[in-house]
Amino acid sequence: MTKMSCLLGLSMCFLFFALVASSKFEELFQPGWAMDHFVHEGDLLKLKLDNYSGAGFGSKSKYMFGKVTVQLKLVEGDSAGTVTAFYMSSEGPTHNEFDFEFLGNTTGEPYSVQTNVYVNGVGNREQRLNLWFDPSKDFHTYSIFWNQRQVVFLVDETPIRVHTNLEHRGIPFPKDQAMGVYSSIWNADDWATQGGRVKTDWSHAPFVATYKDFEINACECPTPVTSIDNAKKCSSSEDKKYWWDEPMLSELTLHQSHQLIWVRANHMVYDYCADSARFPVIPAECVRHHH
Repeated sequence: MTKMSCLLGLSMCFLFFALVASSKFEELFQPGWAMDHFVHEGDLLKLKLDNYSGAGFGSKSKYMFGKVTVQLKLVEGDSAGTVTAFYMSSEGPTHNEFDFEFLGNTTGEPYSVQTNVYVNGVGNREQRLNLWFDPSKDFHTYSIFWNQRQVVFLVDETPIRVHTNLEHRGIPFPKDQAMGVYSSIWNADDWATQGGRVKTDWSHAPFVATYKDFEINACECPTPVTSIDNAKKCSSSEDKKYWWDEPMLSELTLHQSHQLIWVRANHMVYDYCADSARFPVIPAECVRHHH
Protein backbone atom coordinates (compact mmCIF):
# COMPACT_ATOMS: atom_id res chain seq x y z
CA MET A 1 0.00 0.00 0.00
CA THR A 2 1.44 3.35 -1.01
CA LYS A 3 1.42 6.37 1.24
CA MET A 4 -1.05 8.19 -0.97
CA SER A 5 -3.46 5.28 -0.85
CA CYS A 6 -4.10 6.25 2.77
CA LEU A 7 -6.36 8.94 1.29
CA LEU A 8 -7.28 7.44 -2.04
CA GLY A 9 -8.53 4.06 -0.89
CA LEU A 10 -8.24 3.89 2.82
CA SER A 11 -9.13 0.79 4.72
CA MET A 12 -5.99 0.53 6.82
CA CYS A 13 -2.68 2.32 6.53
CA PHE A 14 0.24 0.25 7.77
CA LEU A 15 2.86 2.89 7.20
CA PHE A 16 1.84 5.17 10.03
CA PHE A 17 0.54 4.83 13.55
CA ALA A 18 -3.24 4.98 13.45
CA LEU A 19 -6.20 4.46 15.71
CA VAL A 20 -8.60 2.39 13.71
CA ALA A 21 -12.23 1.54 14.20
CA SER A 22 -13.74 -0.26 11.26
CA SER A 23 -16.51 -2.78 11.44
CA LYS A 24 -20.15 -3.27 12.26
CA PHE A 25 -22.70 -0.61 13.03
CA GLU A 26 -23.26 -1.69 16.62
CA GLU A 27 -19.54 -1.49 17.40
CA LEU A 28 -19.18 2.10 16.24
CA PHE A 29 -22.64 3.66 16.54
CA GLN A 30 -25.82 3.76 18.55
CA PRO A 31 -29.34 4.83 17.57
CA GLY A 32 -30.13 8.43 18.39
CA TRP A 33 -33.90 8.46 17.97
CA ALA A 34 -36.85 6.47 16.61
CA MET A 35 -35.61 2.96 17.30
CA ASP A 36 -38.72 1.57 15.60
CA HIS A 37 -37.54 3.15 12.34
CA PHE A 38 -34.33 1.06 12.27
CA VAL A 39 -34.29 -2.21 10.32
CA HIS A 40 -31.32 -4.60 10.40
CA GLU A 41 -31.07 -7.05 7.50
CA GLY A 42 -27.83 -8.97 7.80
CA ASP A 43 -25.00 -6.51 7.17
CA LEU A 44 -27.42 -3.83 6.02
CA LEU A 45 -28.94 -1.09 8.13
CA LYS A 46 -32.06 0.67 6.90
CA LEU A 47 -33.43 3.95 8.24
CA LYS A 48 -37.07 4.71 7.53
CA LEU A 49 -38.90 8.01 7.18
CA ASP A 50 -42.68 8.18 7.33
CA ASN A 51 -45.17 10.87 8.29
CA TYR A 52 -44.65 9.97 11.95
CA SER A 53 -40.87 10.18 12.23
CA GLY A 54 -37.47 9.99 10.65
CA ALA A 55 -34.49 8.33 12.36
CA GLY A 56 -30.87 8.99 13.22
CA PHE A 57 -27.75 7.57 14.83
CA GLY A 58 -24.42 8.78 16.18
CA SER A 59 -20.99 7.39 16.96
CA LYS A 60 -20.21 6.13 20.45
CA SER A 61 -16.91 8.02 20.40
CA LYS A 62 -15.63 11.36 19.15
CA TYR A 63 -12.69 11.79 16.84
CA MET A 64 -10.15 14.34 15.68
CA PHE A 65 -8.48 13.96 12.28
CA GLY A 66 -8.65 10.93 10.04
CA LYS A 67 -11.26 9.57 7.66
CA VAL A 68 -14.85 8.44 8.11
CA THR A 69 -16.68 6.49 5.43
CA VAL A 70 -20.03 4.89 4.79
CA GLN A 71 -21.56 3.08 1.85
CA LEU A 72 -25.06 4.37 1.27
CA LYS A 73 -27.95 3.66 -1.07
CA LEU A 74 -30.37 6.54 -1.04
CA VAL A 75 -34.16 6.64 -1.16
CA GLU A 76 -35.49 5.14 -4.39
CA GLY A 77 -38.28 6.52 -6.56
CA ASP A 78 -39.99 9.76 -5.64
CA SER A 79 -37.82 11.07 -2.81
CA ALA A 80 -38.86 14.73 -3.01
CA GLY A 81 -38.81 16.53 0.31
CA THR A 82 -36.52 14.03 2.03
CA VAL A 83 -33.01 14.64 3.27
CA THR A 84 -30.50 11.95 4.20
CA ALA A 85 -27.48 13.36 6.03
CA PHE A 86 -24.03 11.97 6.83
CA TYR A 87 -21.91 14.35 8.86
CA MET A 88 -19.39 15.04 11.59
CA SER A 89 -20.04 17.55 14.35
CA SER A 90 -18.78 18.73 17.69
CA GLU A 91 -21.10 20.14 20.35
CA GLY A 92 -22.07 23.54 21.67
CA PRO A 93 -22.82 26.98 20.23
CA THR A 94 -19.34 27.31 18.71
CA HIS A 95 -19.33 23.83 17.21
CA ASN A 96 -17.57 22.69 14.06
CA GLU A 97 -19.38 20.55 11.50
CA PHE A 98 -18.83 18.88 8.11
CA ASP A 99 -22.06 17.98 6.28
CA PHE A 100 -23.16 15.75 3.46
CA GLU A 101 -26.87 16.35 2.84
CA PHE A 102 -28.53 14.30 0.10
CA LEU A 103 -31.59 16.11 -1.23
CA GLY A 104 -34.30 13.93 -2.70
CA ASN A 105 -36.17 14.78 -5.87
CA THR A 106 -39.12 13.79 -7.99
CA THR A 107 -38.73 10.62 -10.02
CA GLY A 108 -36.37 11.11 -12.95
CA GLU A 109 -34.81 14.31 -11.64
CA PRO A 110 -31.17 14.25 -10.43
CA TYR A 111 -30.35 13.62 -6.81
CA SER A 112 -28.41 16.53 -5.34
CA VAL A 113 -25.78 16.52 -2.62
CA GLN A 114 -25.23 19.63 -0.55
CA THR A 115 -22.10 20.08 1.53
CA ASN A 116 -21.54 22.61 4.26
CA VAL A 117 -18.77 23.51 6.69
CA TYR A 118 -19.36 25.10 10.08
CA VAL A 119 -16.46 26.73 11.91
CA ASN A 120 -16.93 28.04 15.44
CA GLY A 121 -20.71 27.81 15.07
CA VAL A 122 -20.88 29.64 11.74
CA GLY A 123 -22.03 27.82 8.58
CA ASN A 124 -23.51 29.38 5.44
CA ARG A 125 -20.86 27.70 3.30
CA GLU A 126 -23.17 25.60 1.14
CA GLN A 127 -22.14 24.00 -2.12
CA ARG A 128 -24.54 21.85 -4.11
CA LEU A 129 -23.99 19.51 -7.02
CA ASN A 130 -25.94 16.97 -9.00
CA LEU A 131 -24.34 13.57 -8.75
CA TRP A 132 -23.09 11.94 -11.96
CA PHE A 133 -24.91 8.71 -11.15
CA ASP A 134 -28.22 7.65 -9.61
CA PRO A 135 -27.35 7.13 -5.92
CA SER A 136 -30.61 5.30 -5.28
CA LYS A 137 -29.79 2.38 -7.61
CA ASP A 138 -26.69 1.05 -5.87
CA PHE A 139 -24.34 1.65 -2.98
CA HIS A 140 -21.76 4.40 -3.29
CA THR A 141 -19.00 5.43 -0.92
CA TYR A 142 -19.10 8.78 0.88
CA SER A 143 -16.15 9.95 2.94
CA ILE A 144 -14.87 12.90 4.94
CA PHE A 145 -11.10 13.23 5.31
CA TRP A 146 -9.80 15.70 7.88
CA ASN A 147 -6.37 16.82 8.97
CA GLN A 148 -4.79 20.10 10.11
CA ARG A 149 -4.39 21.32 6.54
CA GLN A 150 -7.69 20.51 4.83
CA VAL A 151 -11.12 18.93 4.94
CA VAL A 152 -11.94 16.84 1.86
CA PHE A 153 -15.39 15.52 0.92
CA LEU A 154 -15.16 12.45 -1.33
CA VAL A 155 -17.70 10.50 -3.39
CA ASP A 156 -16.40 7.11 -4.54
CA GLU A 157 -12.94 8.48 -3.66
CA THR A 158 -13.41 11.45 -6.03
CA PRO A 159 -12.99 14.76 -4.18
CA ILE A 160 -16.02 17.00 -4.59
CA ARG A 161 -15.00 19.72 -2.14
CA VAL A 162 -11.93 20.93 -0.27
CA HIS A 163 -11.97 23.32 2.67
CA THR A 164 -8.40 24.56 3.09
CA ASN A 165 -6.70 25.82 6.25
CA LEU A 166 -6.18 29.54 5.70
CA GLU A 167 -5.27 30.47 9.27
CA HIS A 168 -2.28 32.37 7.94
CA ARG A 169 -4.85 34.82 6.53
CA GLY A 170 -6.66 35.10 9.84
CA ILE A 171 -9.47 32.72 8.82
CA PRO A 172 -10.44 30.17 11.50
CA PHE A 173 -10.06 26.47 10.67
CA PRO A 174 -11.68 23.55 12.52
CA LYS A 175 -8.81 21.77 14.22
CA ASP A 176 -9.40 21.89 17.97
CA GLN A 177 -12.75 20.19 18.59
CA ALA A 178 -13.33 16.44 18.52
CA MET A 179 -16.36 15.43 16.48
CA GLY A 180 -18.93 12.70 16.54
CA VAL A 181 -20.05 10.95 13.36
CA TYR A 182 -23.78 11.03 12.60
CA SER A 183 -26.41 10.16 10.03
CA SER A 184 -30.14 10.73 9.80
CA ILE A 185 -33.13 10.86 7.49
CA TRP A 186 -35.88 13.42 7.90
CA ASN A 187 -38.56 15.45 6.15
CA ALA A 188 -37.36 18.86 4.93
CA ASP A 189 -39.92 19.68 2.27
CA ASP A 190 -39.91 23.33 3.32
CA TRP A 191 -36.57 23.73 1.48
CA ALA A 192 -34.99 20.49 0.25
CA THR A 193 -36.50 20.01 -3.20
CA GLN A 194 -36.53 22.90 -5.68
CA GLY A 195 -36.45 25.40 -2.85
CA GLY A 196 -39.44 23.85 -1.11
CA ARG A 197 -41.75 24.06 -4.13
CA VAL A 198 -42.06 20.26 -4.30
CA LYS A 199 -43.48 18.69 -1.15
CA THR A 200 -43.15 15.19 0.26
CA ASP A 201 -45.67 12.74 -1.16
CA TRP A 202 -46.43 10.57 1.86
CA SER A 203 -48.24 8.02 -0.30
CA HIS A 204 -44.73 6.80 -1.22
CA ALA A 205 -43.68 6.32 2.42
CA PRO A 206 -41.82 4.76 4.02
CA PHE A 207 -38.74 6.36 2.47
CA VAL A 208 -35.72 4.15 3.11
CA ALA A 209 -31.98 4.88 3.16
CA THR A 210 -29.76 1.79 3.30
CA TYR A 211 -26.28 1.64 4.85
CA LYS A 212 -23.38 -0.79 4.97
CA ASP A 213 -19.61 -0.95 5.50
CA PHE A 214 -19.16 1.68 8.18
CA GLU A 215 -15.54 2.70 8.60
CA ILE A 216 -13.80 5.11 10.94
CA ASN A 217 -10.02 5.43 10.72
CA ALA A 218 -9.34 8.37 12.97
CA CYS A 219 -7.97 9.52 16.30
CA GLU A 220 -10.43 8.57 19.02
CA CYS A 221 -10.78 11.20 21.73
CA PRO A 222 -11.92 10.27 25.23
CA THR A 223 -14.40 12.60 26.87
CA PRO A 224 -14.23 14.73 28.80
CA VAL A 225 -10.81 15.89 27.67
CA THR A 226 -9.81 19.46 26.88
CA SER A 227 -9.49 20.42 23.24
CA ILE A 228 -5.82 21.27 23.74
CA ASP A 229 -5.12 17.77 25.05
CA ASN A 230 -7.06 16.21 22.17
CA ALA A 231 -5.18 18.27 19.60
CA LYS A 232 -1.89 17.22 21.15
CA LYS A 233 -2.94 13.58 21.38
CA CYS A 234 -4.02 13.45 17.75
CA SER A 235 -1.03 15.23 16.21
CA SER A 236 2.16 13.51 15.13
CA SER A 237 5.29 13.79 17.26
CA GLU A 238 8.68 12.14 17.50
CA ASP A 239 7.03 9.27 19.36
CA LYS A 240 4.15 8.64 16.99
CA LYS A 241 3.41 9.29 13.36
CA TYR A 242 -0.20 9.50 12.28
CA TRP A 243 -0.99 8.74 8.66
CA TRP A 244 -3.16 11.85 8.25
CA ASP A 245 -0.15 14.06 9.03
CA GLU A 246 1.86 12.61 6.16
CA PRO A 247 3.08 15.62 4.09
CA MET A 248 1.68 14.11 0.90
CA LEU A 249 -1.80 14.47 2.41
CA SER A 250 -1.51 18.18 3.08
CA GLU A 251 -3.10 18.93 -0.29
CA LEU A 252 -4.73 17.13 -3.19
CA THR A 253 -2.64 15.19 -5.65
CA LEU A 254 -2.53 16.45 -9.24
CA HIS A 255 -4.99 13.73 -10.25
CA GLN A 256 -7.36 14.65 -7.45
CA SER A 257 -7.13 18.32 -8.38
CA HIS A 258 -8.16 17.45 -11.93
CA GLN A 259 -11.05 15.37 -10.57
CA LEU A 260 -12.23 18.30 -8.46
CA ILE A 261 -12.05 20.67 -11.43
CA TRP A 262 -14.15 18.21 -13.46
CA VAL A 263 -16.76 17.93 -10.71
CA ARG A 264 -17.04 21.69 -10.31
CA ALA A 265 -17.21 22.33 -14.05
CA ASN A 266 -19.76 19.66 -14.88
CA HIS A 267 -21.88 19.02 -11.80
CA MET A 268 -21.91 21.98 -9.42
CA VAL A 269 -25.18 23.90 -9.37
CA TYR A 270 -24.59 26.22 -6.41
CA ASP A 271 -21.53 27.68 -4.69
CA TYR A 272 -21.88 30.15 -1.84
CA CYS A 273 -18.65 31.77 -2.96
CA ALA A 274 -20.35 32.89 -6.18
CA ASP A 275 -23.62 34.06 -4.59
CA SER A 276 -23.17 37.83 -4.70
CA ALA A 277 -26.83 38.45 -3.86
CA ARG A 278 -26.48 36.56 -0.60
CA PHE A 279 -22.93 37.73 0.09
CA PRO A 280 -22.36 41.25 -1.35
CA VAL A 281 -18.91 41.05 0.22
CA ILE A 282 -17.28 37.82 -0.89
CA PRO A 283 -16.52 35.53 2.09
CA ALA A 284 -12.90 35.79 3.11
CA GLU A 285 -12.04 32.15 2.37
CA CYS A 286 -13.45 32.52 -1.16
CA VAL A 287 -11.24 35.40 -2.27
CA ARG A 288 -8.56 33.11 -3.58
CA HIS A 289 -9.73 29.55 -2.89
CA HIS A 290 -13.15 28.81 -4.41
CA HIS A 291 -13.51 25.63 -2.41
